[in-house]
Amino acid sequence: MNVSHLECSLTGKTYPPNELYNLSEAGKPLLVRYDLENASRTLTREVLRTRVASLWRYREVLPVVHDENIVTLGEGWTPLIPARRIGQQLGLSGLFIKDESLNPTGAFKARGLCLAVSMAKELGVKKVAIPSAGNAAGAMAAYAARAGIEAHIFMPRDSPAANRIECIEMGAHVTLIDGLITDCGAEVARRKDAEGWFDLSTLKEPYRIEGKKTMGYELAEQFDWDLPDVILYPTGGGTGLIGMWKAFDEMERMGWIGKQRPKMITVQAAGCAPIVRAFDEGRNEAPEFENAHTVASGLRVPRAIGDFIMLDILRSSGGGAIAVTDEEMIAAAREIGAAEGIFCAPEGSACLPALRKLIAQGRINADDRVVIFNTGAGIKYLEAFGL
Repeated sequence: MNVSHLECSLTGKTYPPNELYNLSEAGKPLLVRYDLENASRTLTREVLRTRVASLWRYREVLPVVHDENIVTLGEGWTPLIPARRIGQQLGLSGLFIKDESLNPTGAFKARGLCLAVSMAKELGVKKVAIPSAGNAAGAMAAYAARAGIEAHIFMPRDSPAANRIECIEMGAHVTLIDGLITDCGAEVARRKDAEGWFDLSTLKEPYRIEGKKTMGYELAEQFDWDLPDVILYPTGGGTGLIGMWKAFDEMERMGWIGKQRPKMITVQAAGCAPIVRAFDEGRNEAPEFENAHTVASGLRVPRAIGDFIMLDILRSSGGGAIAVTDEEMIAAAREIGAAEGIFCAPEGSACLPALRKLIAQGRINADDRVVIFNTGAGIKYLEAFGL
């Protein structure tokens, strides 16, 4: 709609819009850039009061050109819920949970796959493929079904049963792989050209970021254009972290917010913490985390292609990276459920023990406004809770 060009996240090389891309020539993620001056003529903070309660309220800074190619199930505009009881226990006056479990297919993955599939439809794609540990697969299956696009999904054999069933019942072609999401990705890469699939892997196409960035727009709007002090975000591939940071930059350039940014905190599983390890070691890239294991399937990403972008965001925001154990995640899910009535996925509940560690380290002030992201519905992870 207002896309000016695409840009390599490493080299800055530009690419023309409205063409089908995976990675840049440098093998790195592509970022969508907009004519924000033109976008802001019709997209203003004031006009948002009258807009649809979905991520499509930010239409002018989303890449789909023609409305008929929008594939939607009502994603986005999820609630920002004050966590008063847990906040009181922790000595925090402003603790909030951004509850992404209320998206279609029960997770934040709906945001990214909504945009990826919409753009695939616009650009004439007939078949899509994805490696996924669970929730991204379910989201792609749903949006591909709605778009009439053939879906091919590769999942680790031990992915949650709810995700596997979800994909099958929505008509996707599901292949189970003995291994991790990286092994699934290798299978997609090996077969995609011969099979005629377009690869929708995390950060290997430009548009999942555009859906995920709307979490940043929503936070700003829900906080009346004054961003929170700290964001704790469970991080596997990191699309949401990168997307929100991109949204903050776009909003500043449109004059909606100032230069203040939240401290961005990546939360990972102790059994798969490549970004935490790289951050602690002062690296600019995160080598593969060997023997990755965790009940939080969305965090079982041993190598992320956007590692260098995430590490730069964490450092430039004054944030950090923290790992928690599976046992801490499960205990925290029960604590959040009993105190706030939200049944978090293990990835989301991981943010609570991470927050406790930050408080113990003196890195969180009592009057800070802190947002923890629940990225999915606990009901989709019954095996993790011993059921």
